[in-house]
Amino acid sequence: LCYFVCSPKGFPKLKNDTFLRAARGEETEHTPVWCMRQAGRYLPEFRETRAAQDFFATCRSPKLCCELTLQPLRRFPLDAAIIFSDILVVPQALGMEIVMVPGKGPTFTEPLKEVEDLLKLRQKVDVTAELGYVFQAITLTRHSLEGRVPLIGFSGAPWTLMSYMIEGGGSTTMAKAKSWLYCHPEASHQLLRLLADVVTDYLVGQVAAGAQALQLFESNAGHLGPEQFQDFALPYIRDIAQAVKSKLKEEALPLVPMIIFAKDAHYALRDLARAGYEVVGLDWTIQPQEARTQTGKDVTLQGNLDPCALYAPKEKIGELVKKMLEAFGTQRYIANLGHGLYPDMSPEHVGAFVEAVHAHSRHINKH
Repeated sequence: LCYFVCSPKGFPKLKNDTFLRAARGEETEHTPVWCMRQAGRYLPEFRETRAAQDFFATCRSPKLCCELTLQPLRRFPLDAAIIFSDILVVPQALGMEIVMVPGKGPTFTEPLKEVEDLLKLRQKVDVTAELGYVFQAITLTRHSLEGRVPLIGFSGAPWTLMSYMIEGGGSTTMAKAKSWLYCHPEASHQLLRLLADVVTDYLVGQVAAGAQALQLFESNAGHLGPEQFQDFALPYIRDIAQAVKSKLKEEALPLVPMIIFAKDAHYALRDLARAGYEVVGLDWTIQPQEARTQTGKDVTLQGNLDPCALYAPKEKIGELVKKMLEAFGTQRYIANLGHGLYPDMSPEHVGAFVEAVHAHSRHINKH
């Protein structure tokens, strides 16, 4: 129980803080790099560890989450680890049931259909009771990392979670979820507010457990136009940053850097840069210079190599990385892909990406 009741002390001293310094806008010798979905099916050892277990059972095992988080760090000189978990643990904490269907992905047994269905959700969530297994995984992983690199915690953002809860899984149009925004705006805000409150407590709990940075994933931002994003996504993204920071202060917890990643939301970059996050993550569909112009000098950018670039020959990956670093600049920048790694990618090519970021950024910094 002490895992998440007491604030865990006695963590190993951090040896590589390049990622945290870049996030805070401090100078770095090289550009830090990590990959979204770096713990994933592209690694044979990941598939082996996961083989016998149901996906969400794996998420609920601190020991397995720790092992899966560490696997990519044994192979690659990454500058950060991200805890192995899933954004859909939040709807589970609200009382919804989700099963992983082979070939289809996560599927809600009873998605939200009517406004009345909101009454079935837990209105008050004790995150320690419902999501304590994530906190235990973070504490265990933070110790197991032995200070090698910082550990990132994360959550889905309210609109993205709401869209899954209504669609019942992935969707190419998000038509059911978007129809709520048009037909039931008040109920939509009620749900988004509930989610924002739970996400806030969940992120604060992750820091108490040992997370050294936090990323908020607004993965389904691209399904909204600028107006709906302004009404139904941005206010909650802002609120979460503000509420997390004030709760961390209140609880005398470290003020960790926060990253917002809103996929396909280039129309909102200016607003996201002023939403209270130290880092703005970018997908691969925006030009680095354009992103810098829109976000200004006060935030760090993270991204944004097209994940499919990792199918290219290794020399080509090196060229693309060099070009990306020249466009973003090596400071106030964290290299990453513009989305997660795909299951059929070669680990060697992931390694080539990581090494190219380090080599080229060091070279650019020297000259």
